[in-house]
Amino acid sequence: MKAIDFVLKDQNGQDWRLSDFKGKWVVLYFYPKDMTSGCTKEAVNFSEKIEEFKKRNAEVVGISKDSIESHKKFVEKYNLKITILSDPKAEVIKQYGAWGKKKMYGKETEGTIRSTFIISPDGEIVHSWKNVKVDGHVEEVLHKLDELIERK
Repeated sequence: MKAIDFVLKDQNGQDWRLSDFKGKWVVLYFYPKDMTSGCTKEAVNFSEKIEEFKKRNAEVVGISKDSIESHKKFVEKYNLKITILSDPKAEVIKQYGAWGKKKMYGKETEGTIRSTFIISPDGEIVHSWKNVKVDGHVEEVLHKLDELIERK
């Protein structure tokens, strides 16, 4: 399936366009909220392994509804080494199917569903995870990326 191109602003207010990364692998992940425990752990885990992703010619990009200002604080507070994009209207989040009903503390709400997509250098979504559990996820993504690179 072809990845949907988009333009969103990063934590520095700069435009980030998916199509600019043609020729590279992109790990695109959607998360609910900056500064929350699970989302922080996920961003820190990706940041800690960023050199492993770079060795594989892969860019790691997180997207949430939070503002550019919130993202900037998040990146600075946790010294994140990944790109974080702001999708305040959840347009891209919805296009990728990462929006919907979920249960939180026994209550059903609607919001961002933690999801990850691997996009190939030619712009195809080649693997995805929905309802991601943070523990061990980054290692799982690296392992899958290795499998996909081997097949190419």
